[in-house]
Amino acid sequence: MRPVKLLWIFLPLIVLAQDRSLFQADFSPSEFKERRDRVFEKIGNNAMALVQGAQGVDGFKVFRQTNEFYYLCGVETPHAYLLLDGRNRKTTLYLPHRDEPRERNEGKLLSAEDADLVKTLTGVDQVFGVELLARHLRGSIIRPPGPVLFTPFSPSEGVAQSRDEHLSGLAGIAADPWDGRPSREGHFIELMRQRFPTFEIRDLSPTLDELRMIKSPTEVALIRRASELAGLGLMEAMRSTRPGVYEYQLDAAARYVFLLNGARHEGYSSITAGGKNAWMGHYFHNASQLKAGDMLLMDYAPDFRYYTSDVTRMWPVNGKHTTDQRIMGEIILAYRAALLKRIKPGVTAQQVLDGARAEMEIVIKNTKFSKDHYRKAAEAMLPFRGHLSHPVGMTVHDVGTYWNGTFLKGHVFSVDPMLWVPEEHLYIRMEDVVAVTETGVELFTDFLPSTPDEIEKAMKGEGIVQLRPTQQIKR
Repeated sequence: MRPVKLLWIFLPLIVLAQDRSLFQADFSPSEFKERRDRVFEKIGNNAMALVQGAQGVDGFKVFRQTNEFYYLCGVETPHAYLLLDGRNRKTTLYLPHRDEPRERNEGKLLSAEDADLVKTLTGVDQVFGVELLARHLRGSIIRPPGPVLFTPFSPSEGVAQSRDEHLSGLAGIAADPWDGRPSREGHFIELMRQRFPTFEIRDLSPTLDELRMIKSPTEVALIRRASELAGLGLMEAMRSTRPGVYEYQLDAAARYVFLLNGARHEGYSSITAGGKNAWMGHYFHNASQLKAGDMLLMDYAPDFRYYTSDVTRMWPVNGKHTTDQRIMGEIILAYRAALLKRIKPGVTAQQVLDGARAEMEIVIKNTKFSKDHYRKAAEAMLPFRGHLSHPVGMTVHDVGTYWNGTFLKGHVFSVDPMLWVPEEHLYIRMEDVVAVTETGVELFTDFLPSTPDEIEKAMKGEGIVQLRPTQQIKR
């Protein structure tokens, strides 16, 4: 057969594989298979792992797959299930059948009828309709003893969710005497126990958490891009900051940059906090008007193709630091530098903090503070462990921990030096996301203004809020 004819035969498949609206184009089938192979290694040869995908959206929302499901296959179809059978090391994907009226309204969606295409895109071994899942599970326990069945116990992560925040929300539901619903995962586990009582059900979450801790080069590239967009969004907010502007207008300026550059969601709701609003660590109202003399804190990042970042800067509302604001900002900046230069493979987080603390004790001793409680605040921040804050990846507070061993290449986390001045309800911080490399650390936001002089320079000129101010309709 002539090459040109071969091209025409495979062209539809090539086009579909490149269409991001149908299937992601960031990860190869081999990378998904490598992740599933590592799950097989963890669960052993007499166990299965079953992962439930996200439910369909209600109302006019954009569907987003759960992180756990997406991590293993990349499919963005609601009500899908992924079965990894350790006994034969085969992976089966269960999908709903084609909904033609829906596709006419919303566009193509991968379904059970696309079995051959789905196998090519994801590298899974088999694709069936979701109604066959129960039959296949029942067939696996005909001969006792039944295999162990692993499934995630922890709540799945969706739009702007981290497990810690999700668990807090579930605790509120459980404590409500007029609600008390189980989590979707809890309900699924209970159904499995009722329908297949011979299964020994175990938690898959620790296995997936461990795998997700070390980011692949492709994952690092996505987090780098999410960090770049976060930085660009904050810079647009800096340019747009003026006394009299509202916090929500700066939120809109940054979000505009995210959407303009391909992000579909927020990684988390922005913290855009002027003055004493910044004292509240997770302030989200973003409704106050900015005042000259105050500092503004902005903490915001997009969800860019299932990966996010965590970036924070503070800047003066009127574009000019006071002497005290400059000194406190430079203390935070020096602490960040002390942390960054110590991060590398083979050292522990505590070793980094201990070394940075020793260096900062000298810096603080040689700094002239206008008020004694500023010095006390700077000294009090040194024992705090949260300056090496948390993993970052598919969520802003990503799963796993780097505190149980040494840093490894592929660890990605936030560096977040911060201090509190309770006498003035003053909270000062600067946050960036870094990746551990073979020899040191990569700072994703090295382009983002950090020093007082850089920030003041970045605030000059007009931002989008001034170029497109709030408009009123004359009636």
